[in-house]
Amino acid sequence: MVLEATMIIIDNSESARNGDYTPTRFEAQADAVNLIFSAKTQANAESSVGLMTMGGKGPEVLVTLTTDFGKILSGLHETKIKGELHLTTGIQVAGLALKHRQNRLQRQRIICFVGSPIQEDEKTLVKLAKKMKKNNIAIDFINFGEIDSDNTSKLQAFVDAINASDNSHLATIPPGPHLLSDLLITTPILSGENGVGNGGSGAGGEAPGDLGAFEFGVDPSVDPELALALRMSMEEEKARVEREQKAKEEKEAKERAEAAKALGSVKEEDESTPLLKEEDKAESSRKDDDKMDTN
Repeated sequence: MVLEATMIIIDNSESARNGDYTPTRFEAQADAVNLIFSAKTQANAESSVGLMTMGGKGPEVLVTLTTDFGKILSGLHETKIKGELHLTTGIQVAGLALKHRQNRLQRQRIICFVGSPIQEDEKTLVKLAKKMKKNNIAIDFINFGEIDSDNTSKLQAFVDAINASDNSHLATIPPGPHLLSDLLITTPILSGENGVGNGGSGAGGEAPGDLGAFEFGVDPSVDPELALALRMSMEEEKARVEREQKAKEEKEAKERAEAAKALGSVKEEDESTPLLKEEDKAESSRKDDDKMDTN
């Protein structure tokens, strides 16, 4: 699978308090961040994920690129909802964070949640998109909350300008009783590499007739919860097998080390060492004398 460095930008502006997404726009993003991190790190164990916000007075990097999900959770817990959206500045800061990635073989990607009105005009966004494209950075947008505003057209123009070999996507997810992460799993942002989902919407495309095209033979757009459960079950089983294998190898190595240590403690007898010790010779001589006296 693709080796990537991914910066996730969440929208923590005042609009994130709205409850039109379950349970709120902010909590829906936090749940989706969990899903994205798992998907990226399970696809390639050497992929790394970072987290930042773009609300408040300005963008803030909460977690630099890492494979430790605990740090991501801590960053989400410390995030405060405040201020307005700073989209272009947030993208530029994320680009700088990706530039300083340790593994240069990782492809650069930004996944940006947009749930507030975009202040920048389309021309400014397209200019930034071309700059990001020049730096080989792919950007995925998760458009929610303000889908009936100009946000959708502005973000689509951005994606059209940055796209190279269909490496950037726009997922527009409408409000409703569903979880944002449930629909996100059906979009090209998470499933595009497997040919699942539709690049223009968050609900996914039509399912191919052959279920073999889907992982585990389950169409995520039909039953996202089952698809996610199967994937997590497979990863847990894989981790269990790896732990058992590692424990077995460690046990065998320990046994070999103990055997080698025991073998090394046994001293080989020197050829000049007498077969009978002096004490044994004396004891044998006394026994012979006693026999002679008896006779």
